[in-house]
Amino acid sequence: MSLKGEIVVVDGKGAAKLEARILEWTRRGPDDGSTQWSSRRLAKRLGTTHMAVARVWSRYGLQPHRLRHHMVSDDPDFETKAADIIGLYLHPPAHAVVFCVDEKTAIQALDRLDPVLPLSPGRAESHGFEYFRHGTLSLYAALETQSGEVLGKTARRHTSAEFVGFLADIVTSQPAGKKIHVIADNLSAHKTKLVEAFLVAHANVRLHFTPTYASWLNQIENWFAKIQRHVITRGVFNSLPDLRSKLLRYIRHYNKTATPVSWTYSNTKKGSDRSRFNGYIALESSVRIIRERTRR
Repeated sequence: MSLKGEIVVVDGKGAAKLEARILEWTRRGPDDGSTQWSSRRLAKRLGTTHMAVARVWSRYGLQPHRLRHHMVSDDPDFETKAADIIGLYLHPPAHAVVFCVDEKTAIQALDRLDPVLPLSPGRAESHGFEYFRHGTLSLYAALETQSGEVLGKTARRHTSAEFVGFLADIVTSQPAGKKIHVIADNLSAHKTKLVEAFLVAHANVRLHFTPTYASWLNQIENWFAKIQRHVITRGVFNSLPDLRSKLLRYIRHYNKTATPVSWTYSNTKKGSDRSRFNGYIALESSVRIIRERTRR
């Protein structure tokens, strides 16, 4: 290791030590009051180049500038419920159909007060900040897992009565007596006496609830993300009927080329840099816990 001005130039022997320092400081976080490192600020702090930091981050899959959110399920029966739902995806019952059902509530019919400036060379499409809201709709949707096709319906409200009405629509869409498995989340409107009465009257319908705080197991959530991106976010709607028409038109066109969701599991290669980094974190955490216990 030699010095060139204030920048540390690392030879082969010092590379591993510098890499360890970069990883440690990246995980530790900044000491200047900011919330995350940039490659240049960390490089300045450690006396190396920002490219050296960037290469280590790339090797270990580290992206300090990115932030994601999560919700941990506290359901004591998480594994049982998750296995039940994944089993319906991977090994659906014979002579039965599986639907993933949910409602996307409070979709706003926003009408822009200023004309939309269209996409043009060197300029992105632009929407004015001011809008007029014509009201909201809820979209009930059911994704049939074997074909990927979606059954949709809009409603002004999202009570248990609307949910039961949509279940009735699902039953009507299938041959009489066919067994129907419905995957739904734990919304209170899905667990009322009205729903229970419907299930008693339709013995061929069975509800499967996702674990609490785990609605991501419901495939319809993936489809809701699509219609949000493709229709709702940049949509301009001059009335509630216009919003309804555009939502249902999207569903009709989507079903022409619908494909089922392919569920896969990929495991990080044993011995890869990322595995070693995760192992390093786990090992250090274990050592820290052991030390804390021995001090007590």
